[in-house]
Amino acid sequence: MYEKTFVAGWADMDFNSHMKNTAFLDKSADTRMMYFAANGFPMSQFVALEIGPVIMKDEVEYSREVGLLETVNVTLAVAALANDGSRWMMRNEIFRADGKLAARVTSTGGWLSLRSRRLVAPPEALLGALSALERTADFQTLASSLR
Repeated sequence: MYEKTFVAGWADMDFNSHMKNTAFLDKSADTRMMYFAANGFPMSQFVALEIGPVIMKDEVEYSREVGLLETVNVTLAVAALANDGSRWMMRNEIFRADGKLAARVTSTGGWLSLRSRRLVAPPEALLGALSALERTADFQTLASSLR
């Protein structure tokens, strides 16, 4: 399971003194991009390929609060994938230092051509990196949106 550790900083807090919803989304996105960078796709590679990940929907389920300067571990798994890799769902689980689940983020997205502004199938190596992620227990195969 791919996992990264973060600290909930001052900018991650809301008025109620716990981690705000957008901070959960930010930690999830950072984990996704760190995974791709660690697997041969840093931002410079996306720029060279003229593609990038685009999020069409985020769903956040909250379980427990995270306070200022608490450590969180963020996991990444693939929850759904089109055979051609053009569309996907990735799931992050955010755990507090005590091991308790704080939130689950499921992001639905795809690969956007920065030239045509349409979804595209990723290059084989990127599809390989995506396919290498651990799959969730409820993994599903998506239909390709390409025609």
